[in-house]
Amino acid sequence: MFGYIRPLKEELKVREYEDFKACYCALCHTLKAEYGPFSRNILNYDFTFLAMLFWHENEKPDRKCARCIASPLMKKTFCVTSRALRVCAGYSVILAWWKLRDSVADEGFFRSLRDRIASILLKGAYKKAARTYASFEKAVRIGMDALRLLESSESESLDACADKFAAITSALAAEADECEKQRALSVLLYHTGRFIYIIDACDDLEEDCKRGRFNAVARRFGVKTGKLSDGEKESLKTTLLHSCSLISAAFELLPPNPWSSILRNIIYLGMPDAGTRVLNGTWRSGRSNSNKGNGQTI
Repeated sequence: MFGYIRPLKEELKVREYEDFKACYCALCHTLKAEYGPFSRNILNYDFTFLAMLFWHENEKPDRKCARCIASPLMKKTFCVTSRALRVCAGYSVILAWWKLRDSVADEGFFRSLRDRIASILLKGAYKKAARTYASFEKAVRIGMDALRLLESSESESLDACADKFAAITSALAAEADECEKQRALSVLLYHTGRFIYIIDACDDLEEDCKRGRFNAVARRFGVKTGKLSDGEKESLKTTLLHSCSLISAAFELLPPNPWSSILRNIIYLGMPDAGTRVLNGTWRSGRSNSNKGNGQTI
């Protein structure tokens, strides 16, 4: 998957970091319990964020300790499975399977062999999740088809391409049980999807240009070498900050829940930091941006 939606670890309290790890591990346990051992391979930070976002404001996370395949010798603390975790496990399986199928369609047989095998191994889990969350599966299927159509026509509109993916993530808001909460979540998740699509295109820019694959950022700016000019980076910073601003505004309309302080770190610090590191080329090296703490690091 993607993995751009994560906290800025340096700005988390020790307790908050332990809580985040407990939720992350809980999603892993839930994936295994609901969809089998192989589904743990799709575990990512983005859906950990979503699970915390979906958590009911009156539901206190219970915790327990256990060993697992990632920690066979030492017990780790994780949250007991909740409705939010089960929903996010199902949603992540559906989105991961469609992303694998999209990767298979983009590449030749041998280059896509790993994703082809992974999609076959995940298919049983996908079918189960699709039956349980049929409306979301339909939204993903329609959205991915629309996005593929735009990309295959080599659209020069970055906004149009990002909009198709953002419409998929916006559909995640159907989980909300209150109308007002659903509206705020829809805006928040739409712009989260838009943010992910754009920075993922920036992150893949050099590799896509080398392989001759479609890349919405390259197409928008006419980039052939995989390198962006300072002016092009500034343009992307502006559009990413626009989405970050709308995400934070929508978040403030939601009732606080047990994960609010971590969610605030992710939205105000983690996402801008991820955008900065992708654009300055340090994301894959794992170095965080030194200018942290103000929420405007892009």
